[in-house]
Amino acid sequence: MATTINKQVVLLDYVTGFAKESDLVITSTTIDLRVLKGSMTALVKNLYLSCDPYMRNRMRKPDPLSPATAQSFTPGKPISGFGVSKVIDSGHSDYEEGDLIWGAVGWEEYSVITPIPNLHFKIHHTNFPLSYYTGLLGMPGMTAYVGFYEICTPKKGDTVFVSAASGAVGQLVGQFAKLMGCYVVGSAGSKEKVDLLKNKFGFDDAFNYKEEHNLIGALKRCFPEGIDIYFENVGGKMLDAVILNMRPHGRIAACGMISQYNLKNPEGIYGLSLITYKRIRIEGFNCFDYFHKYSEFLEFVVPYIKEGKIKYVEDVADGLESAPAALVGLFHGKNVGKQLVVVSPS
Repeated sequence: MATTINKQVVLLDYVTGFAKESDLVITSTTIDLRVLKGSMTALVKNLYLSCDPYMRNRMRKPDPLSPATAQSFTPGKPISGFGVSKVIDSGHSDYEEGDLIWGAVGWEEYSVITPIPNLHFKIHHTNFPLSYYTGLLGMPGMTAYVGFYEICTPKKGDTVFVSAASGAVGQLVGQFAKLMGCYVVGSAGSKEKVDLLKNKFGFDDAFNYKEEHNLIGALKRCFPEGIDIYFENVGGKMLDAVILNMRPHGRIAACGMISQYNLKNPEGIYGLSLITYKRIRIEGFNCFDYFHKYSEFLEFVVPYIKEGKIKYVEDVADGLESAPAALVGLFHGKNVGKQLVVVSPS
Protein backbone atom coordinates (compact mmCIF):
# COMPACT_ATOMS: atom_id res chain seq x y z
CA MET A 1 0.00 0.00 0.00
CA ALA A 2 1.36 3.43 -0.98
CA THR A 3 2.16 5.89 1.81
CA THR A 4 3.03 9.56 2.00
CA ILE A 5 4.38 12.06 4.52
CA ASN A 6 1.66 13.70 6.62
CA LYS A 7 2.55 16.94 8.40
CA GLN A 8 0.49 17.65 11.52
CA VAL A 9 -0.10 20.43 14.08
CA VAL A 10 0.38 18.90 17.52
CA LEU A 11 -0.44 20.27 20.98
CA LEU A 12 2.57 19.90 23.27
CA ASP A 13 0.70 20.14 26.58
CA TYR A 14 -2.41 21.60 28.16
CA VAL A 15 -2.36 25.39 28.17
CA THR A 16 -3.00 27.85 30.99
CA GLY A 17 -3.06 31.60 30.46
CA PHE A 18 -2.58 32.99 26.98
CA ALA A 19 -1.83 30.39 24.34
CA LYS A 20 1.52 30.78 22.58
CA GLU A 21 2.71 29.65 19.17
CA SER A 22 5.22 27.41 20.95
CA ASP A 23 2.35 25.43 22.49
CA LEU A 24 1.80 23.98 19.01
CA VAL A 25 4.46 22.26 16.93
CA ILE A 26 4.64 20.86 13.40
CA THR A 27 5.52 17.17 13.24
CA SER A 28 5.52 14.59 10.45
CA THR A 29 4.35 11.01 10.22
CA THR A 30 3.36 8.69 7.38
CA ILE A 31 -0.11 7.74 6.27
CA ASP A 32 -1.51 5.05 3.97
CA LEU A 33 -3.16 6.39 0.84
CA ARG A 34 -5.87 3.74 0.90
CA VAL A 35 -8.51 2.77 3.43
CA LEU A 36 -9.91 -0.69 4.04
CA LYS A 37 -12.95 -1.25 1.84
CA GLY A 38 -16.09 -1.51 3.90
CA SER A 39 -14.46 0.28 6.82
CA MET A 40 -16.92 3.23 6.64
CA THR A 41 -13.93 5.58 6.73
CA ALA A 42 -12.63 8.04 4.18
CA LEU A 43 -9.14 9.36 3.52
CA VAL A 44 -9.26 13.08 2.77
CA LYS A 45 -6.70 15.62 1.67
CA ASN A 46 -7.22 18.80 3.67
CA LEU A 47 -7.35 21.96 1.57
CA TYR A 48 -8.34 24.66 4.11
CA LEU A 49 -8.49 24.72 7.91
CA SER A 50 -10.69 27.00 9.98
CA CYS A 51 -9.24 28.94 12.94
CA ASP A 52 -11.99 29.41 15.52
CA PRO A 53 -11.97 30.91 19.05
CA TYR A 54 -13.67 27.89 20.68
CA MET A 55 -10.51 25.89 19.96
CA ARG A 56 -8.76 27.68 22.83
CA ASN A 57 -11.01 25.93 25.35
CA ARG A 58 -10.04 22.60 23.85
CA MET A 59 -6.41 23.33 24.82
CA ARG A 60 -7.35 23.22 28.50
CA LYS A 61 -6.92 20.24 30.80
CA PRO A 62 -10.25 18.40 31.05
CA ASP A 63 -12.31 19.57 34.02
CA PRO A 64 -15.40 17.54 35.02
CA LEU A 65 -17.05 20.78 36.18
CA SER A 66 -16.51 22.54 32.85
CA PRO A 67 -18.44 21.40 29.75
CA ALA A 68 -16.10 23.64 27.69
CA THR A 69 -13.29 21.12 28.20
CA ALA A 70 -15.38 18.02 27.45
CA GLN A 71 -13.61 17.62 24.11
CA SER A 72 -10.12 18.76 25.07
CA PHE A 73 -7.28 18.02 22.68
CA THR A 74 -4.83 15.29 23.65
CA PRO A 75 -1.25 16.48 24.21
CA GLY A 76 1.12 14.85 21.75
CA LYS A 77 -1.64 14.34 19.21
CA PRO A 78 -2.80 16.51 16.29
CA ILE A 79 -5.45 19.07 17.15
CA SER A 80 -8.68 19.10 15.17
CA GLY A 81 -11.29 21.52 13.91
CA PHE A 82 -13.33 22.34 10.85
CA GLY A 83 -11.87 22.16 7.40
CA VAL A 84 -12.50 21.77 3.69
CA SER A 85 -11.22 18.54 2.17
CA LYS A 86 -11.16 16.34 -0.91
CA VAL A 87 -11.82 12.61 -0.69
CA ILE A 88 -8.79 10.58 -1.84
CA ASP A 89 -10.15 7.12 -1.03
CA SER A 90 -13.28 5.86 0.68
CA GLY A 91 -14.76 2.74 2.19
CA HIS A 92 -17.96 4.64 2.97
CA SER A 93 -20.80 4.05 0.52
CA ASP A 94 -21.89 7.72 0.58
CA TYR A 95 -18.48 9.15 -0.29
CA GLU A 96 -16.44 8.69 -3.44
CA GLU A 97 -12.98 9.67 -4.58
CA GLY A 98 -13.04 13.29 -5.70
CA ASP A 99 -15.93 14.39 -3.47
CA LEU A 100 -15.44 17.77 -1.79
CA ILE A 101 -16.60 18.00 1.80
CA TRP A 102 -16.43 20.29 4.82
CA GLY A 103 -16.57 19.25 8.45
CA ALA A 104 -14.45 17.99 11.34
CA VAL A 105 -10.88 16.96 10.43
CA GLY A 106 -7.44 16.83 11.99
CA TRP A 107 -5.06 19.75 11.61
CA GLU A 108 -2.86 17.87 9.17
CA GLU A 109 -2.33 17.38 5.46
CA TYR A 110 -4.35 14.15 5.33
CA SER A 111 -7.01 12.82 7.68
CA VAL A 112 -8.85 9.54 8.01
CA ILE A 113 -12.40 10.37 9.05
CA THR A 114 -15.58 8.46 9.78
CA PRO A 115 -18.19 10.72 8.16
CA ILE A 116 -20.98 11.64 10.56
CA PRO A 117 -24.32 13.14 9.47
CA ASN A 118 -24.62 16.81 10.48
CA LEU A 119 -20.88 16.94 11.13
CA HIS A 120 -19.58 16.28 7.62
CA PHE A 121 -21.25 17.82 4.58
CA LYS A 122 -20.76 17.30 0.87
CA ILE A 123 -20.08 20.51 -1.04
CA HIS A 124 -22.50 20.96 -3.92
CA HIS A 125 -22.19 24.71 -4.55
CA THR A 126 -18.72 24.77 -6.12
CA ASN A 127 -19.21 28.10 -7.90
CA PHE A 128 -18.07 29.86 -4.72
CA PRO A 129 -14.52 29.87 -3.32
CA LEU A 130 -14.02 26.61 -1.44
CA SER A 131 -12.51 28.60 1.42
CA TYR A 132 -16.02 29.99 2.08
CA TYR A 133 -16.86 26.62 3.63
CA THR A 134 -14.57 27.46 6.55
CA GLY A 135 -16.65 30.60 7.14
CA LEU A 136 -19.57 32.10 5.26
CA LEU A 137 -20.92 28.73 4.03
CA GLY A 138 -19.64 26.67 6.97
CA MET A 139 -19.84 26.60 10.75
CA PRO A 140 -19.43 30.38 11.31
CA GLY A 141 -22.15 31.12 8.77
CA MET A 142 -24.49 28.67 10.47
CA THR A 143 -23.61 30.23 13.84
CA ALA A 144 -24.53 33.71 12.63
CA TYR A 145 -27.75 32.45 11.05
CA VAL A 146 -28.93 30.44 14.03
CA GLY A 147 -27.86 32.97 16.63
CA PHE A 148 -29.51 35.91 14.95
CA TYR A 149 -32.70 34.42 13.53
CA GLU A 150 -33.42 31.58 15.98
CA ILE A 151 -32.14 33.05 19.26
CA CYS A 152 -32.57 36.81 18.81
CA THR A 153 -36.00 36.67 17.09
CA PRO A 154 -35.35 39.98 15.28
CA LYS A 155 -37.91 42.31 13.80
CA LYS A 156 -37.63 45.31 11.54
CA GLY A 157 -36.49 48.43 13.37
CA ASP A 158 -34.68 46.61 16.20
CA THR A 159 -31.45 48.14 17.47
CA VAL A 160 -28.65 45.57 17.24
CA PHE A 161 -25.16 45.56 18.74
CA VAL A 162 -22.49 43.07 17.64
CA SER A 163 -19.16 42.69 19.45
CA ALA A 164 -16.08 41.29 17.66
CA ALA A 165 -18.06 42.45 14.66
CA SER A 166 -15.39 42.10 11.99
CA GLY A 167 -14.74 38.44 12.75
CA ALA A 168 -15.99 35.32 11.01
CA VAL A 169 -19.42 35.43 12.67
CA GLY A 170 -19.88 39.09 13.55
CA GLN A 171 -19.51 40.42 10.01
CA LEU A 172 -22.40 38.19 8.93
CA VAL A 173 -24.66 38.97 11.88
CA GLY A 174 -24.42 42.67 11.09
CA GLN A 175 -25.31 42.11 7.45
CA PHE A 176 -28.21 39.81 8.32
CA ALA A 177 -29.51 42.51 10.67
CA LYS A 178 -29.31 45.14 7.95
CA LEU A 179 -31.24 42.86 5.60
CA MET A 180 -33.94 42.77 8.30
CA GLY A 181 -34.13 46.55 8.41
CA CYS A 182 -32.44 46.88 11.80
CA TYR A 183 -30.14 49.63 13.10
CA VAL A 184 -26.73 47.99 13.59
CA VAL A 185 -23.59 49.00 15.47
CA GLY A 186 -20.44 46.91 15.87
CA SER A 187 -17.29 47.04 17.96
CA ALA A 188 -13.84 45.99 16.83
CA GLY A 189 -10.23 46.46 17.88
CA SER A 190 -8.67 48.72 15.24
CA LYS A 191 -9.43 51.64 12.92
CA GLU A 192 -9.03 49.31 9.94
CA LYS A 193 -11.71 46.99 11.30
CA VAL A 194 -14.06 49.84 12.20
CA ASP A 195 -13.74 51.21 8.66
CA LEU A 196 -14.48 47.74 7.31
CA LEU A 197 -17.67 47.51 9.35
CA LYS A 198 -18.99 50.85 8.16
CA ASN A 199 -17.76 50.94 4.58
CA LYS A 200 -17.90 47.31 3.42
CA PHE A 201 -20.42 45.53 5.62
CA GLY A 202 -22.88 48.42 5.87
CA PHE A 203 -23.07 48.82 9.66
CA ASP A 204 -24.77 52.07 10.67
CA ASP A 205 -21.98 52.83 13.12
CA ALA A 206 -18.97 51.20 14.77
CA PHE A 207 -16.35 51.97 17.38
CA ASN A 208 -12.89 50.82 18.43
CA TYR A 209 -13.34 49.42 21.93
CA LYS A 210 -9.62 49.83 22.64
CA GLU A 211 -9.96 53.61 22.31
CA GLU A 212 -13.06 53.89 24.49
CA HIS A 213 -12.32 54.67 28.13
CA ASN A 214 -15.98 54.21 29.04
CA LEU A 215 -17.77 51.36 27.26
CA ILE A 216 -21.06 52.22 28.95
CA GLY A 217 -20.82 55.75 27.57
CA ALA A 218 -19.81 54.52 24.10
CA LEU A 219 -22.89 52.33 23.90
CA LYS A 220 -25.12 55.09 25.22
CA ARG A 221 -23.74 57.34 22.47
CA CYS A 222 -24.50 54.78 19.78
CA PHE A 223 -27.83 53.66 21.27
CA PRO A 224 -29.46 56.64 23.01
CA GLU A 225 -32.73 54.68 23.25
CA GLY A 226 -31.08 51.40 24.24
CA ILE A 227 -30.24 48.04 22.64
CA ASP A 228 -32.86 45.47 21.60
CA ILE A 229 -30.48 42.72 20.50
CA TYR A 230 -26.91 41.97 21.50
CA PHE A 231 -24.92 39.30 19.67
CA GLU A 232 -22.35 38.35 22.29
CA ASN A 233 -18.87 37.31 21.15
CA VAL A 234 -16.69 38.92 23.82
CA GLY A 235 -17.94 38.73 27.42
CA GLY A 236 -16.37 40.49 30.41
CA LYS A 237 -16.55 44.27 30.61
CA MET A 238 -18.36 44.50 27.28
CA LEU A 239 -21.21 42.28 28.46
CA ASP A 240 -21.50 44.34 31.66
CA ALA A 241 -21.73 47.57 29.66
CA VAL A 242 -24.31 46.10 27.28
CA ILE A 243 -26.63 44.91 30.06
CA LEU A 244 -26.74 48.45 31.44
CA ASN A 245 -27.74 49.71 27.98
CA MET A 246 -30.29 47.03 27.08
CA ARG A 247 -33.91 47.95 26.54
CA PRO A 248 -36.73 46.13 28.37
CA HIS A 249 -37.38 42.69 26.83
CA GLY A 250 -34.00 42.76 25.09
CA ARG A 251 -32.44 39.56 23.76
CA ILE A 252 -28.82 38.45 24.08
CA ALA A 253 -27.49 35.55 22.01
CA ALA A 254 -24.38 34.26 23.79
CA CYS A 255 -22.24 32.92 20.96
CA GLY A 256 -18.82 33.17 22.63
CA MET A 257 -16.73 35.14 25.11
CA ILE A 258 -13.28 35.38 23.57
CA SER A 259 -12.00 37.93 26.12
CA GLN A 260 -12.23 35.25 28.81
CA TYR A 261 -10.72 32.19 27.14
CA ASN A 262 -7.10 32.88 28.11
CA LEU A 263 -7.75 34.15 31.65
CA LYS A 264 -6.95 31.99 34.67
CA ASN A 265 -9.68 33.81 36.61
CA PRO A 266 -12.54 34.94 34.33
CA GLU A 267 -14.00 38.38 34.97
CA GLY A 268 -17.26 38.70 36.85
CA ILE A 269 -20.41 40.34 35.52
CA TYR A 270 -21.79 42.90 37.94
CA GLY A 271 -25.01 44.07 36.32
CA LEU A 272 -26.84 40.76 36.17
CA SER A 273 -29.61 41.93 38.48
CA LEU A 274 -30.82 44.11 35.62
CA ILE A 275 -31.83 41.10 33.55
CA THR A 276 -34.70 40.68 35.99
CA TYR A 277 -35.81 44.31 36.10
CA LYS A 278 -35.48 44.73 32.32
CA ARG A 279 -36.87 41.24 31.49
CA ILE A 280 -33.80 40.52 29.39
CA ARG A 281 -33.49 37.07 27.83
CA ILE A 282 -29.95 35.67 27.60
CA GLU A 283 -29.54 32.39 25.76
CA GLY A 284 -26.35 30.53 25.04
CA PHE A 285 -26.32 28.30 21.99
CA ASN A 286 -24.16 25.90 20.06
CA CYS A 287 -24.57 25.69 16.30
CA PHE A 288 -23.94 21.92 16.50
CA ASP A 289 -27.51 21.64 17.79
CA TYR A 290 -28.79 23.23 14.58
CA PHE A 291 -26.72 21.57 11.86
CA HIS A 292 -29.85 19.70 10.76
CA LYS A 293 -30.95 23.09 9.39
CA TYR A 294 -27.90 23.43 7.13
CA SER A 295 -29.86 22.97 3.89
CA GLU A 296 -32.31 25.62 5.08
CA PHE A 297 -29.38 27.95 5.75
CA LEU A 298 -28.01 27.42 2.23
CA GLU A 299 -31.41 28.17 0.69
CA PHE A 300 -31.40 31.43 2.64
CA VAL A 301 -27.85 32.64 2.12
CA VAL A 302 -26.83 31.46 -1.38
CA PRO A 303 -29.19 33.84 -3.26
CA TYR A 304 -27.92 36.81 -1.21
CA ILE A 305 -24.32 35.90 -2.08
CA LYS A 306 -25.15 35.58 -5.78
CA GLU A 307 -26.90 38.97 -5.69
CA GLY A 308 -23.88 40.58 -4.02
CA LYS A 309 -25.93 41.51 -0.95
CA ILE A 310 -23.56 39.74 1.46
CA LYS A 311 -19.84 40.51 1.54
CA TYR A 312 -17.24 38.35 3.24
CA VAL A 313 -13.65 39.10 4.20
CA GLU A 314 -11.05 36.41 4.85
CA ASP A 315 -7.63 36.57 6.49
CA VAL A 316 -5.61 33.81 4.83
CA ALA A 317 -2.47 32.18 6.24
CA ASP A 318 -0.46 30.14 3.76
CA GLY A 319 0.79 26.66 4.62
CA LEU A 320 0.36 24.33 7.58
CA GLU A 321 3.52 25.79 9.14
CA SER A 322 1.65 29.08 9.56
CA ALA A 323 -1.26 27.46 11.43
CA PRO A 324 0.00 27.94 15.03
CA ALA A 325 0.56 31.67 14.52
CA ALA A 326 -2.78 32.05 12.76
CA LEU A 327 -4.71 30.33 15.55
CA VAL A 328 -2.96 32.11 18.43
CA GLY A 329 -3.31 35.43 16.60
CA LEU A 330 -7.08 35.24 17.04
CA PHE A 331 -6.68 35.96 20.74
CA HIS A 332 -4.65 39.09 20.08
CA GLY A 333 -6.99 40.46 17.42
CA LYS A 334 -4.44 40.07 14.63
CA ASN A 335 -6.92 38.73 12.10
CA VAL A 336 -9.04 40.97 9.89
CA GLY A 337 -12.07 38.92 8.90
CA LYS A 338 -12.34 35.14 8.92
CA GLN A 339 -9.00 33.52 9.80
CA LEU A 340 -8.18 30.39 7.84
CA VAL A 341 -5.17 28.36 6.79
CA VAL A 342 -4.48 27.16 3.25
CA VAL A 343 -3.04 23.65 3.47
CA SER A 344 -3.28 22.84 -0.22
CA PRO A 345 -5.20 25.07 -2.66
CA SER A 346 -5.55 22.36 -5.31
